[in-house]
Amino acid sequence: MSKPTDATMIHADVVATRYVTPGMIRVTIGGEALAAFTGRGFDQWFRLFLPLEGETNFALPKKIDLLGYVQYLAMPKATRPPLRNYTVREFRPEQRELDIDFVAHGDAGIASGWAARAKVGDRVALLDQGVMFEPKPGVDWHLLATDESGLPAAAGILRDMPRDAVGHAFIEIGSADDAQETGAPEGMQVHWLVRDGHEKPGVLALETVKAFDLPVGSVYAWVVGEQSLPTSLRRWLVNERGVPKDHILFCGYWRFGHAT
Repeated sequence: MSKPTDATMIHADVVATRYVTPGMIRVTIGGEALAAFTGRGFDQWFRLFLPLEGETNFALPKKIDLLGYVQYLAMPKATRPPLRNYTVREFRPEQRELDIDFVAHGDAGIASGWAARAKVGDRVALLDQGVMFEPKPGVDWHLLATDESGLPAAAGILRDMPRDAVGHAFIEIGSADDAQETGAPEGMQVHWLVRDGHEKPGVLALETVKAFDLPVGSVYAWVVGEQSLPTSLRRWLVNERGVPKDHILFCGYWRFGHAT
């Protein structure tokens, strides 16, 4: 994972919100402070500090290292902005605008609840954390697997991959209407997997990948989403497919049954 060496806390304001699909809300933030933000592409992620419904203290540490995190936790909880991790969906440096996509869960989570209510002028803060997608040189093909929580990151990867990249991307979603254009290379086959409404997120993606006739050759795998998907699929790739552990990026974005 590549981490920025020049990251500093950036404050920005909401300039627009809209549903890009029935299950995904896009919040666009903007402001001159984004001149200090460096777009790195792929699955670039950041720490996002959200406003409370009441008074919010955005006098945050400039960095969230060990000391900065202790300082953040020491802030009074009543005014301390909630912290979540999110992905850059699109960054337009000339316009000083950055798009963030949120899975629409209504009020079931702090972040999704805020995104559903967000209005122009709302203040947020963010801190760049870098890019996790880093394929090994010379791999024969790529494997991406996620549920909808990783859709923005997967779309960013597919958009920015070399145009001669080949492989498969399995993206599980709750409704066929939640599929999006990704700009994937011609050789990257994108499989939209529509989950049954009663099925636990990630199960369909896991079972589909395991049953699929995957290519032979060396692979770099990127697997994120509800925590059981990346942990289970990584175990299967290592034990059943012989994929080296350092050829797999896996990350649990969330945990089923716990509000985000």
